[in-house]
Amino acid sequence: MMTRRLTQLLLGLAMYGISLAMFIRAGLGLDPWDVFHQGVSEKTGLSIGVVVIVVSFLVLLLWIPLRQMPGIGTLANAVLVGLFADLGLWLIPEFSHLGGQIPLLAGAVALNGIASACYIGARLGPGARDGLMTGIVRRTGWSVRLVRTGIEVTVLAIGWLLGGSVGVGTVVYALSIGPLVQLLLPRFMVPEGKPDAKPGVAAGAVLTRPETSFQGAGWHRGQK
Repeated sequence: MMTRRLTQLLLGLAMYGISLAMFIRAGLGLDPWDVFHQGVSEKTGLSIGVVVIVVSFLVLLLWIPLRQMPGIGTLANAVLVGLFADLGLWLIPEFSHLGGQIPLLAGAVALNGIASACYIGARLGPGARDGLMTGIVRRTGWSVRLVRTGIEVTVLAIGWLLGGSVGVGTVVYALSIGPLVQLLLPRFMVPEGKPDAKPGVAAGAVLTRPETSFQGAGWHRGQK
């Protein structure tokens, strides 16, 4: 089961990074966090993949006062999404006409949904940004909707001011990614460990970790 979980995690993060590159090459707008990443990239001259990695670890520092503990999937997310985003940008050409941009945007949304379901379903820890959201919710008692909206509106506004791309793709992503992940997640969710049926093994001795449950992961950065 762990082999499946690790394989699913790595494939999910690789696809997530490639989907980010597809969004950028489509040129029709990014999701809120990636508007921020792109804006920082524009101002610093760093590749967007490097910015994603740096921001991930800075966000993880915010977990400390929230008493959040990262899982192996959290750390893998922080590194691999950025690496595969840069790889995708190297492989995928930029499109300047709608005949190429629209299919690329649609493919990016679909791939991102599959990627999110994969890495969340692996149950190996939330991404840094999702963990920040769930940590704030747990510590304050505020609603998930309020916290998530507050965080994403803030990073979207800052990213836009820095030169990040906001457009129809931002709206398409916001409206479609939730229903898409909800539809796909049951297909990729790794089942909880089951107690061993052999005599002498307690029925409650199920190998699970609270921080890697679906409830702890939220969904999609993000997933990242």
